[in-house]
Amino acid sequence: MNYSLSYSLNFYFRDGGLRQSRTPCSTVLNKDSIVTLGGYLDISGGNKDIIVGTKMELPVWLARSLSSSRKHIVSTQLPQTYRDKYREIMRADANVLDLHKLGPNFYELGQHLLPLAGPEADQLAQTLSGTLRDRLRHIMDTAQNSLADDAASHVRKLDELERGLFKAGQKALKEHQLWLSRRAHILTTSDMVDKHNKRKHEEMMGHC
Repeated sequence: MNYSLSYSLNFYFRDGGLRQSRTPCSTVLNKDSIVTLGGYLDISGGNKDIIVGTKMELPVWLARSLSSSRKHIVSTQLPQTYRDKYREIMRADANVLDLHKLGPNFYELGQHLLPLAGPEADQLAQTLSGTLRDRLRHIMDTAQNSLADDAASHVRKLDELERGLFKAGQKALKEHQLWLSRRAHILTTSDMVDKHNKRKHEEMMGHC
């Protein structure tokens, strides 16, 4: 299973939910500088001109592009669920949170938000890694020791990364149980080793 970050988050990204995840933004340039973008950034305003300080929510992939040092058209804020209030809850007891409700791709979206977090980037990074670390033991314990009904209620609160880890834990348990019952595949010598041994045997017989 591949848990690597999708660094190419953009409009064409395969995961529609992650692609459409939004973050609060404010415009920082004067309206003449972004007059041609107005109809695209804020289609609800009925006006293609955008004044300085206009607040809106943009997809994260677009906010990252427009807030870059080269363009700097908007300033950004973290979504509510990544701000200090929720970070404090995670530090206190990460296991009480329903991460799937906060965002089905909580960890991956959080990593994409790091370039937008400014001075909060280090705290956000520590929160993401600390939350997963604190929840991992409970995830693995539930995967290997819970009944189906109990496990199902637990899985509903996991984000997609955690669900993948949960399934990996269940698979590992099943394979271990098969091995203990001697129903797993019997280990055999590889073809390469078998051929090597046969060749050595033939060479030894030839010297006799």
